[in-house]
Amino acid sequence: MNIEIKRCEGSGNMLVKNTRDVTYLQFPRLNEIDFVDHLFSTRLGGVSKGPYSEMNLSYTRGDEKEAVDENYRRIADVMGHGRILDDFVLTFQTHTTNVMVVTEKDRGKGPAIARDYTDIDGLVTNVPGIILGTFHADCPPIYFVDPVNRAIGLSHSGWKGTRGNIAAVTLEKMRDNYGTAASDCICAIGPSICGDCYEIGEDVAQEFATAYTEKELRDNGILVPYPNNKYRLFLWNAIRLSLLKAGVKEENILVTDICTKCNPELLFSHRVHGEKRGNLCAFLSIKRD
Repeated sequence: MNIEIKRCEGSGNMLVKNTRDVTYLQFPRLNEIDFVDHLFSTRLGGVSKGPYSEMNLSYTRGDEKEAVDENYRRIADVMGHGRILDDFVLTFQTHTTNVMVVTEKDRGKGPAIARDYTDIDGLVTNVPGIILGTFHADCPPIYFVDPVNRAIGLSHSGWKGTRGNIAAVTLEKMRDNYGTAASDCICAIGPSICGDCYEIGEDVAQEFATAYTEKELRDNGILVPYPNNKYRLFLWNAIRLSLLKAGVKEENILVTDICTKCNPELLFSHRVHGEKRGNLCAFLSIKRD
């Protein structure tokens, strides 16, 4: 790979890996957990063409289904353990804070069979072998791993989801279904647009001004004023605060150092590529016994 990766300052620098010509990103700390597999896809290693090249993982943006199917097969191959299309379960994202409990009956919903749900931005499961997947092109993913109860969660946390505290909602869903304690969890905030690149207007800034105290915004560097009534929104910092307030230990929160907008040759970015583009995915799975 000849692409130079621009990195931000962060506490959880991600690894760039390549397996069978598929390039992807991983958190070293999550790799140390022996019962889970995870990755964050890049644009490299798939078969899609044109604006979707190469590793587009969305079926709804105009790409050929056969190409997207093959891209998922390649991801399944990288994740190993004989995974196939039938093992994926994907969100149906509409910027909500709705989180779905995934059971064996949901296996394959996305690539293999039609999803019978909508308005789902987060998934949780304790079923081995199922691969949870969320879609991204500037919005952050959040990975949740409960090593005590061997349960996992994965959520899409754009500004609306972050404002609505989908991080806490996901942890509550895991608590209610698997007995998860937030203090036991290891959580990772994956690649997305960084705060220095994320310019917002007064309307979105006001949403955050009502969701957090002025002290929280200032002390955590969440919302930074910018000229001409604009602001910089640091979603990574906001999600980190949400996880802390939910009870996750500071040392168990990992934060990416890779921005989608800063790396348009490696990653799809809505702010760079617009609507005619592919989607990245975050994936998380419990290994088969």
